[in-house]
Amino acid sequence: MSVGAIRVGVGGWDYDPWRGSFYPPKWPKAKQLDYAAQHLTATEINATYYKLQKPELFVKWAKAVPDGFKFAVKGSRYCSNRRLLADGGEGVTKFCAQGLTELGDKLGPILWQFMGTKRFDPDDLRGFLALLPREQDGVKLSHVVEPRHESFRTPEFVQLCRAAGVGIVFAESDDYPCIADLSGDLVYARLQRSREEEPAGYPDAELDAWAEVAKAWARGETPPQFPTCAEPAPVKPRDTYVFFISGFKERNPLAAMKLIGRL
Repeated sequence: MSVGAIRVGVGGWDYDPWRGSFYPPKWPKAKQLDYAAQHLTATEINATYYKLQKPELFVKWAKAVPDGFKFAVKGSRYCSNRRLLADGGEGVTKFCAQGLTELGDKLGPILWQFMGTKRFDPDDLRGFLALLPREQDGVKLSHVVEPRHESFRTPEFVQLCRAAGVGIVFAESDDYPCIADLSGDLVYARLQRSREEEPAGYPDAELDAWAEVAKAWARGETPPQFPTCAEPAPVKPRDTYVFFISGFKERNPLAAMKLIGRL
C-alpha cells in the first residue's frame, strides 16, 4: 500500500528552557537548528509570523538541516489576523515573495492561523483561499489553515477548503476546535496537551495511539474517533506533519522524538 511521508517536530528551535533539557549543556545557540534537525524531521518557522525574513536567512536554514527535513512556514499575522481575510492580497503576495522558496525541497506547508475571535464567513474565507498562490518562483506551495473559532465547525468550511486544495489543521487542544476532516494533499496536526508530570509530555499509551493515527493519516484515512463535519475525503496517500506545540513546551522535543521512534 502506498503511504505518504510522516514528519514530526516542534514549534521553532530557539526556546531557552530547551537549553540543557533538549540541547546539551553549553551547546552553541547558533547551532541549535543543526542539533534539532538531527533529532526531529520537521519544525515550524515561527519568525515569519511576526515579520518578513531575508532570502539569505532561508538559505542558511536550508543548509543547516539534512535531506528530507521539512520546514513548515507560519504565515504572517498581518495577513491572517485581520477582520477581512480577503483584503489581505498584498500581504500574501509579499509574504510568499520574501524568499521562502530558497528552502528548496525543504519547504513544507505554509500555515495560516486565524484569530480566536475570527468567525466563519464563507464569502470572506472563499476570497482568502483564492489569494493563496499554488507556486512561487517555480516552486510548488502548499497551504493549511487553522481556524480557532467554533463557527468553523461546519460542512461548508470543509467544502471550501477542499475546493481550494487547502489543508485543515487538526488541533488537539483544550482551547480550540478540533476539525478532523481531511482536505488538500496533506495532513497537518498540532498536538497541544503535553504535561509537566509526564517525562515525555505524553504517556506511552497516548504516544502509541498517536503513532497509529499518524500512520492512518499517511494512508489517507480519516480516523473515526475524531469529530468531522463533512463526508470523508477520498482515501489517498497524504504526507503527514505532526507538531508538538504549546502545552508544557519543555517536554515537546522529547515527545516528538518518542513519536518518531514509534514510526
